[in-house]
Amino acid sequence: MGITVYGITNCDTVKRARAWLDGRGTAYAFHDFKKAGVPAQRLDAWLQAAGWEALLNRKGTTWRKLEAAAQARVVDARSARALMLEQPSVIKRPVVEWADGRITVGFAADQWSGR
Repeated sequence: MGITVYGITNCDTVKRARAWLDGRGTAYAFHDFKKAGVPAQRLDAWLQAAGWEALLNRKGTTWRKLEAAAQARVVDARSARALMLEQPSVIKRPVVEWADGRITVGFAADQWSGR
């Protein structure tokens, strides 16, 4: 199993993460949420590994543009999952499935350096 980076092509954080991997000559597959959607089975694994609170990007534009009632409906993993499938841009990016099976959310070069 190789490395798979999930995100959106034009996301600045995803761009930084991909540049970091490219700069180290690290091979990876890229899955674009906008073009290929969110794989439901993978989303379930991410929710289990990272937790819905870590996976839900409440600081992003998509979340802020949601009506207050829609935001208020997100109270647990099930409701967060439904929103993430409907609005993939609310998923914090990138989600990375590493070759060793670990899953990380977001990009921090200092945390990735040991990989």
